[in-house]
Amino acid sequence: MRILDRYIIKPLVSTFLGCLFIFIFLYIISDALSRLDDILKHHVGFTFMYHYYLASLPIIATQTAPIALLLSTIYVFGKLNRDNELIAMRSSGLSLWQICGPSIAIGLSLSILVFSTNEKIIPAARLNADKMKKTLDGEKNTGPKEVVHNLTFYGLENRLFFINYFDSKTNTMEGITILEHDNQQNLTTKITARRAAYKDKLWFFYEFNRLNFDAQGQVSDDAIYRQEEITDITETPQDFLQQKKHQELMTIAQLEDYIWKLRKSGARPAVTNLLVELHQRYASSFSSLILILIGIPFSFKIRKRANIFSSFGICIGISFLYYVLTGISLALGKSGMLFPFLSAWIAPIGFSIAALRMIQESA
Repeated sequence: MRILDRYIIKPLVSTFLGCLFIFIFLYIISDALSRLDDILKHHVGFTFMYHYYLASLPIIATQTAPIALLLSTIYVFGKLNRDNELIAMRSSGLSLWQICGPSIAIGLSLSILVFSTNEKIIPAARLNADKMKKTLDGEKNTGPKEVVHNLTFYGLENRLFFINYFDSKTNTMEGITILEHDNQQNLTTKITARRAAYKDKLWFFYEFNRLNFDAQGQVSDDAIYRQEEITDITETPQDFLQQKKHQELMTIAQLEDYIWKLRKSGARPAVTNLLVELHQRYASSFSSLILILIGIPFSFKIRKRANIFSSFGICIGISFLYYVLTGISLALGKSGMLFPFLSAWIAPIGFSIAALRMIQESA
């Protein structure tokens, strides 16, 4: 490693670690203050809070690391520019890419580390943190209470559930469609119902319709309609909610397998949403590299006063724009207005192209 590389990497890494520590500290303090009422109400001790935030630490770190690296990049290169050290490096015959090489390598390394952490550590950490959060919120020995819209659930016996509205407080569902398949994923039965209620460990369906399909996929003549029907569905309301949350805990391999099952069943809206989530898993991991590319040309514009406040302002502006555009493109992808791959990658690719052009112009 060249002496010049070490001269750039050392302050960059130390500033990044300092920024990351500050961001994590501020996140924990702000979150703890927002939960202060619950902490006092449920008599939560310091030891429990310590383990709760320790379990949440990988999640917080992966979310704040890209912004911390962006801030450290703008600050360090801005300081080099203010002290005319960049001019001295250029005068010695070094190209701008050679000067930026170490920081780009750090961004790539951090992106790989974030991707690996999201795959191997985050699912277990999120599950553990969610369990502790229930205790913190006073939900001991109680199931989750929430309303879910547009729930898709792949259940037992090759059943695919589409539910428009699910209320776990009343254990009721509305707008139900169930597709049953054989082992070759051929559609055998379609069940629809206006409403369903879970009573005495049984599902009661209202305005129940059942269509059977033959081997050629044609509707057979033995269609069934009943005003009320007790079904043989064994899934409980907790199973439906657990499946809804389980997608966040899946690894990429598990998510790809789940998408394959849904695609075989023809669940296009659910497949689209999950494909957007899948591509976002890859794209979000490279946020560190993309933001550092954007930060480099902006840091070259800081000449007179490269202090932490000007660096922080630029960092907030870039991060805000990047994540807002990413959120908009993801929403368009889930609504079907953009292809899933494009919705996840349009912001990263666009920002990367803009950053490379700005660096090239600065060169």
